Amino acid sequence: MIGYIKGQVAEKGEGYVILDNGGIGYEIFISSATVTQIGSQSFVHLYTYLNVREDGLFLYGFYTKEEKNMFLKLITISGVGPKAAISILSGIELNKLMVAIINKDIKTLSKVKGIGKKTAERIILELKENLDAAIDASLEEKLEEFAEDKNETDSDMQDAIYALRGLGFTQSEALQAVKKARPNAKDLQELIALALRSLN
Repeated sequence: MIGYIKGQVAEKGEGYVILDNGGIGYEIFISSATVTQIGSQSFVHLYTYLNVREDGLFLYGFYTKEEKNMFLKLITISGVGPKAAISILSGIELNKLMVAIINKDIKTLSKVKGIGKKTAERIILELKENLDAAIDASLEEKLEEFAEDKNETDSDMQDAIYALRGLGFTQSEALQAVKKARPNAKDLQELIALALRSLN
């Protein structure tokens, strides 16, 4: 398995990049999000997944570990192969995809290219519990580093921010969403749910 590739950008097009590593050009299929993140960089590091098929070997690349992890989750779902997973990741931002899954938002998922209503339902059914577990795990972590606004937050707000950070949102995004949701939340679970909806 090829975990990652570092190389010179030899060529970049819609949905792919060719990285030159040691004189070998690796053609790697990527999402539009990764294309954007690569930008004008001439040397990049991509996390990769090697898809072995009868008709060849195909590399898929990701600018972040979070995107690769979601890709790996998506391809476990019946009817969603690597190409479809890349198409999904190109059609919706990673954070918004996670929010839609957690909120069981079939309508939003169904609008994404590569996801019909039935596929959206399967994605929610099979991945929601997995993402909920990620929230639970993040709630148990007591990170030493926290925002400069730590003293302004109560315990539930801190835990909600940890949860959102665990889902890939930035400190700023999490803090703003939690502050906005706090007045209307009765408990931690509702606070996280309301904050997630505001980020959608």
